Amino acid sequence: MCSTSLSSLNAPSATPNTHTILPMARIDWTRDELLLACALVAQNDWHELRQGDESVLELSDLLRSLPTNRDNAASDPRFRSPNSVSRKTTDVATAHPSYPGAATRGGRPTKAVVRDFLAHPAEMLAAADAIRLGIGSGELHRIPPQPDEAGDDGETTAPEGQLLARWALYRERDRGLRDRKIQQARRRGQAVQCEVCSFDFKRFYGALGDGYIEVHHTLPLHISGPTETRLDDLAFLCANCHRMCHKSFDGESWRTPDDLRAIIRAPESDADHAASASAS
Repeated sequence: MCSTSLSSLNAPSATPNTHTILPMARIDWTRDELLLACALVAQNDWHELRQGDESVLELSDLLRSLPTNRDNAASDPRFRSPNSVSRKTTDVATAHPSYPGAATRGGRPTKAVVRDFLAHPAEMLAAADAIRLGIGSGELHRIPPQPDEAGDDGETTAPEGQLLARWALYRERDRGLRDRKIQQARRRGQAVQCEVCSFDFKRFYGALGDGYIEVHHTLPLHISGPTETRLDDLAFLCANCHRMCHKSFDGESWRTPDDLRAIIRAPESDADHAASASAS
């Protein structure tokens, strides 16, 4: 006869239940993740994909491997699972203007990425390809976070996402690349000065400023692809103009020297217009 009492059977166990499944914290999808998911849906003729689809399984693995997701993936095996990736493809597909039914609650960032894909499909697909190449080659895992890769609020508004912005900034801070560009300019008899505001560090600071300048790619990484940089693809910029070329603002994070010169000229014409209007 069993001698175990009912009270001992009903008593709480001293050993905790190691199989308890805690609810997973909701982590918003980043621009990089949404860009990759949207590319998948766009290549599937804007139809959602099920969690057993091979491309969904592959994207789940890719998202968990992103440098920006390292901690989340390590702490929870359910993070960006095939099921969550499949649900996000549904959000993307139902956000397309031609979707006949009601859209799911995918959020404004998802809708913004869909709009960008519809407006610039080639550029957005190229950005997704560049991210995949950067992860596959290991390059994006080797690059540390860069100043200015995100906006003042810590989020990126760059159409190409935070990781490609990081990669582009890292390439431009390559001292050897900058030095070779300066040597090229001197061989050609060209001035080593900002190509936007014409600031010449040597002229202003003397010997202290000789050879002091930054370089900027005339084509963004998501357009040129992760190819070896040609010196003719670089422009000289002072630190202020360089920051403005990369500043995340109004959905952009990359500008050419010509773009920035146009921005500099615009306030003058606006001010002249306002002054003439008030005088009349």
